[in-house]
Amino acid sequence: MTSYNDHSGSGASATILPFAEPQRAARDTRPLRLITCGSVDDGKSTLIGRLLWDTKAVKEDQAATLKRDSGAQNDLGLPDFALLLDGLQAEREQGITIDVAYRYFSTDRRSFIVADTPGHEQYTRNMATGASTADLAVLLTDARTGILEQTRRHATIAALMGIRQFVLAVNKIDLVGYDKAIFEKIAHDFKELAATLGVRQITAIPMSALKGENVVLSGHSAMPWYEGPTLIETLELATTRSAQTGGFRLPVQRVSRPGESFRGYQGTVAGGAVRPGDSVVVLPSGMVANVKQIVTFDLVRNAAVAGDAITLVLDRQVDVSRGDMIVSIDAQPLTGHHFDAQIVALQAGGIEPGKRYWLKSGSRRQRVSVAPLSQLELSSGKWKTHEDTLAMNAIGKVLLSFDETAIFDIYEQNRSTGAFILIDPDTLNTVAGGMITAKRSQADAAHRDGQRVVLSLPADLADQLMSTEIFAARRDEADVRRVSAARAADLMKDLEA
Repeated sequence: MTSYNDHSGSGASATILPFAEPQRAARDTRPLRLITCGSVDDGKSTLIGRLLWDTKAVKEDQAATLKRDSGAQNDLGLPDFALLLDGLQAEREQGITIDVAYRYFSTDRRSFIVADTPGHEQYTRNMATGASTADLAVLLTDARTGILEQTRRHATIAALMGIRQFVLAVNKIDLVGYDKAIFEKIAHDFKELAATLGVRQITAIPMSALKGENVVLSGHSAMPWYEGPTLIETLELATTRSAQTGGFRLPVQRVSRPGESFRGYQGTVAGGAVRPGDSVVVLPSGMVANVKQIVTFDLVRNAAVAGDAITLVLDRQVDVSRGDMIVSIDAQPLTGHHFDAQIVALQAGGIEPGKRYWLKSGSRRQRVSVAPLSQLELSSGKWKTHEDTLAMNAIGKVLLSFDETAIFDIYEQNRSTGAFILIDPDTLNTVAGGMITAKRSQADAAHRDGQRVVLSLPADLADQLMSTEIFAARRDEADVRRVSAARAADLMKDLEA
């Protein structure tokens, strides 16, 4: 594999690893999804605008409007490329990005969908939204300031969202006199940060988004010391993340019964592939059946893969409802009542220990209690024990405890079935986004959830306990979950074992 490293003898490496051999002849059919992220005023919108401009993705009427709206924006006589992305009136008035803006462009080699995400801390939730579907992150940093706390936050969130390909765009290199040492220092600092996040595929590029140097066109005349790829060359060689690996997953969104002779289960395939004749399991019930037919809106198909919207017909009558998941029999997801997860708090007020939220994943919605375990300290990159409220924009590790059986994959294995959001039942606001990292043992009918005791009891016994004066006096210290008698018996057996 070719390496674009600096060969000047300096200890810092300009580029750590390219993404692929530059041998790809055929055009990729699936667009590469990427985001730009980083701190405030690092030039994210300008960079994407320049990409669109230099790849001829800006139509004539858009170009005329851009030149008209730009006015005298800079000394180079160039339009304000950021206006191609900042469409909200508030964004244009303040010169900042607030919402996520998506744009499409292409080259002769492949097509791209790019998301411009906000840099301000208060809009971190919008950045997390853009990262959730991206294959690659372009992390910008101002050459004058280097790696900032918000840069670290965005890099961490992108890594948590499963992004493993990063481009470090050291922007505004012209404002530091194209200083090679400054670029290498920033690249080295980011390499150390990326190592703590488990990210290995990194390309560092010095550039001037405004002038277009090393964006689409080479900046070699201004930076003869840099021998690596331009941004567009790096993007053309990046890989897309496949959702077809692993077992078949169909979160059921709707049961279709147009007549007595037809029963189909509708949804979008969230992973793997399926064919008629395949054996499948319906979760959480565990009922087994075979696939009889795969139907779409206009034809009967002989296979379906991730991303396909289908109606699945089984060879026997089974009890399936919205929120259930139909999966391959030989590669099933995790099921249980307790899961470890990492979350990003998205609303003022944060995440309260022991509070019960709605968790939504795909078409399934369940009640869950959240116990914060630790919080990421951005300045040091270390996880600190944390049992208090996770404040807005905090990144934390938590324990999720469910009343009913939950169904997940590990997020690293399947984004669709390993991701979730938390909804405050009082305000109906989305208060956090999260990723499943592991399943916890279920051998605990009574356990300590933060500083609150959680008791899983049969419904009649739970009602009796909650009606007592003793329980009423300790209500702030304990939660009672109603489960079936069979479930309670299973938990007691686990404890005795």
